[in-house]
Amino acid sequence: QVQLVESGGGLVQAGGSLRLSCAASGNIFSIYDINWYRQPPGKQRELVAAITSGGTTNYADSVKGRFTISRDNAKNTAYLQMNSLKPEDTAVYYCNAHRATGLLKGAYWGQGTQVTVSS
Repeated sequence: QVQLVESGGGLVQAGGSLRLSCAASGNIFSIYDINWYRQPPGKQRELVAAITSGGTTNYADSVKGRFTISRDNAKNTAYLQMNSLKPEDTAVYYCNAHRATGLLKGAYWGQGTQVTVSS
């Protein structure tokens, strides 16, 4: 079982920056792929950024060049650095840990953290 706790959300003006953190329990964090999703008001949850256990990253087109996902396995923590924020980035951001195969396969979610970008 992996427990995830997000932090770092808040209210920021357009053009500003925030860094979200996703802290995981236990000592098996490094074997999981980590994804950041977001759910804007009244819309479906969407994948924003992903980093595999090996460190490969991918981004949604809407955030490429502005957001950076990273992980520190020694600290059992993943990050989402968000720069040049836009009002359309307003959403609840969720951290997801996912492993597709093996004895420890599974998917886990944090409780979410609110990001609000004012114009």
